[in-house]
Amino acid sequence: MAATISIGLAGLGNVGAGVYKNLERNGDLLAERTGHRFEVVRVAVRDLGKARDVEVPAARLTTDWRDLVADPAIQVIVELIGGVTEAHELVKSALEAGKIVITGNKALLAEHGHELIALAEKMDVPLYFEAAVAGGIPIIKSVREALVGNHILAIYGIINGTSNFILTQMARRGIDYRTALAEAQARGYAEADPALDVNGWDAAHKAIILAWLSYGLWVRPNEIVVDGIENVSAADIRLAATLGYTIKLLGVVRLHEDRRIEVRVQPTLIPSSHILASVNDVFNAVVVHGDIVGETLFYGSGAGQNATSSAVIADLADAAHNLAKNPGCQGFLPSGYYGQAVTVDETVSPYYIRLRVEDRPGVIAQVTSVIARHDIGLSSLVQPKVEGGGPADLMLMMHAAPFGRMRAALGELEKLSCVTEKPILMRVENFA
Repeated sequence: MAATISIGLAGLGNVGAGVYKNLERNGDLLAERTGHRFEVVRVAVRDLGKARDVEVPAARLTTDWRDLVADPAIQVIVELIGGVTEAHELVKSALEAGKIVITGNKALLAEHGHELIALAEKMDVPLYFEAAVAGGIPIIKSVREALVGNHILAIYGIINGTSNFILTQMARRGIDYRTALAEAQARGYAEADPALDVNGWDAAHKAIILAWLSYGLWVRPNEIVVDGIENVSAADIRLAATLGYTIKLLGVVRLHEDRRIEVRVQPTLIPSSHILASVNDVFNAVVVHGDIVGETLFYGSGAGQNATSSAVIADLADAAHNLAKNPGCQGFLPSGYYGQAVTVDETVSPYYIRLRVEDRPGVIAQVTSVIARHDIGLSSLVQPKVEGGGPADLMLMMHAAPFGRMRAALGELEKLSCVTEKPILMRVENFA
């Protein structure tokens, strides 16, 4: 007879409902493969009367997550309520009660991961979080288990499905950002308030987690570069394509020779020949460079009910093994503390700049003189033909330079009388 694992589920939204539904649907399969049955015995929700796409017996429902922590029969608590403050209190209380915790909350881990991992080690109980990064892609398990023998040299990821869908539609159909965003919302890919997805911070929280897994450093949010896709235009995408590039919201985690860590998330021009350029719609992909294995690619659904619940269920299987073998925390310890983060101004890359300028003689000379004064190389300049006069776009491709120097040059360019709008700056990543 398969042993039963009693679960407390906090949150019955999209992902929580998927976990509950899929545990019931594939319960026999899980019992065969793990030797355990998983039973959700209590579910904490905010509104008992809310309509949901799963039916849960009323006796199992509560509006207070503390009931899950206080129940001695519950062995594992799954936190899927979202947010940071209440989720932090829940996870901390559950660990202090000696219960295994599974969470998909990337914002919680980005802000409080250092504290919660230390608490899990102190209490000798595991904290699992496969669902926090890239949905159904098993990137957490791969980095900490399959690649355990490698020094991680760099990670590049398309790790936000909403932004990737918007950029894909803009490139595929030539539509503008607002039209693509509205379509993403209509299809349920973007929330009514899509800020965290489109401003880059959802991906940034995931990048912070990947940096810790790879290097043992919890990078603070103010130490990383984060830009969203709100200012990417159809013109940017068209010109990038003519130059052989595709624009993606790219997360970068990279080890420098001085053992400092670079973490950033920004709209980035990547070569259209690179595998990441072909990752479209709501799919995610993560490229990991190890010193032994070389380049590895992980691709799949980055969000959604089934993809994310699959990751939670994988953590439940690990929790069952932990309970059966009683090995304790099993906290993953990266191979040494790598010091500190690279400051924003020190990060180096090539750049793409779009300037909206007056269409008159002398403008190009003014622009190039500013760039030369800041000792930045200019690799190409394109001025699309203007029909009927009016402001024109200047597209500039810059050689690699420190971001601080590029930012200073951009500030000076913005003040030129011939520049009519705020300049657009994006990184170029050639994966060298």
